[in-house]
Amino acid sequence: MDTNTGGEGDSIDFERERRENVMGYRPMTLSDLAARLTADTGDKIRWKLVWEFLEEYRWEPPEHQPQLLQAEPEPVGDERWDALLAALAEHLAAKHDLAPPAWTASRVLRRPWFPAELASQRTDALVWAPAAFRKHGVYLSSKDLEAA
Repeated sequence: MDTNTGGEGDSIDFERERRENVMGYRPMTLSDLAARLTADTGDKIRWKLVWEFLEEYRWEPPEHQPQLLQAEPEPVGDERWDALLAALAEHLAAKHDLAPPAWTASRVLRRPWFPAELASQRTDALVWAPAAFRKHGVYLSSKDLEAA
């Protein structure tokens, strides 16, 4: 049954639903990512999941990308990763000139987190961390986000 009422947003939703039904594919949302981060507590796996989300996000048509950020993710059990999800949502929303999702406001670390292990990487992160990441207390270099 076609539920498209003719509005532009409706046609995008209908097109997405058609793709999911035909192709069996649905891109990972930040909520999906949070659930996977909760299931896998090892940092190495968690970073791979973040990179996987970013890759799927980049392959989505630009008009669909903001939808992947809107639903508030459940807490993952580690405030650092919760802040990272908020920073990621805010950073990606800004690339579309959109306000960050409301849920991001409360996920700010009291003490900064430098995920990098090497001193040189931490220095890069201090200099090159995007504004949204700085705001949330997560110091991750923009180069690390692009390299993913």
